[in-house]
Amino acid sequence: MSRIDLHSHTTASDGSLTPEELVRLAKRQGVSVLAVTDHDTVAGLPRAIAEGELLGVEIIPGIEISCSYGETELHILGYFIDPADPHWEPALTRYWASREDRNPLIVQRLNELGCELDYAEVKAAAGSATVGRPHIAQALLRKGYVKSISEAFDRYLADGGPAYVPRRLPPPAEAIGLIRQTGGIPVLAHPVYTSRIKEPFEQICETLKGFGLMGVESFYSSHNQQQTDRYRSISREHNLLVTGGSDFHGEAKPNLLVGTGYGNLKVPEDLLEPMRALAGKDNKSG
Repeated sequence: MSRIDLHSHTTASDGSLTPEELVRLAKRQGVSVLAVTDHDTVAGLPRAIAEGELLGVEIIPGIEISCSYGETELHILGYFIDPADPHWEPALTRYWASREDRNPLIVQRLNELGCELDYAEVKAAAGSATVGRPHIAQALLRKGYVKSISEAFDRYLADGGPAYVPRRLPPPAEAIGLIRQTGGIPVLAHPVYTSRIKEPFEQICETLKGFGLMGVESFYSSHNQQQTDRYRSISREHNLLVTGGSDFHGEAKPNLLVGTGYGNLKVPEDLLEPMRALAGKDNKSG
């Protein structure tokens, strides 16, 4: 039985598998169409696409952009983007600079909390990948301060945690506009996390649609059936695409598998047809 998965990460951002390893795992998991959506980067896409061509896995070029919404974050997925578009480089350079600026501050806070880490060691362990919170979590695990990656986030690194440091993020209008400017389809990622926002989800959708949002990730690993049904219904009411994906990261989420999430994720393949239809049109107008 073939599967589709429209949300996954590699070592180009904060995943634990290289682009090639991710595609090979997806193939073993029966995934026939995979969107690679690394955070704020398109660096892993050429390698993933090349491996997909070798193995017969269709790779949808994507991205996930973090942006600010009031006092919290929203993540916007972009599908069928052109990674070679010249608009990406200046914007992504700024986004990655904000990540690089905050990582030493997170390590500093952890040291103040009694977790002695050396940021140079964290960077060395990350190798060619850009350092993110999962790499810092792995350092905490190696040093014995936590017993698992999830504990590192729960105790220290999660949003609002004692070692959390916010980033300078673009507004959603910028993220959505950039995705559409490069020919892509902007979609709101993991809407379950919008529960932190003191605003009805319907209003969030209406606001983001005004900026050019085109879909909602209604099928997601952490959604129960009631949530999935609700987000699908609201998406249709607002004439937005319905999409879905696992949000696979690898070691950072060890029980979450590409294609199946926590075991019960099944993204309907017929969601692709309306996405392809829109991807073939000019999305550069709002």
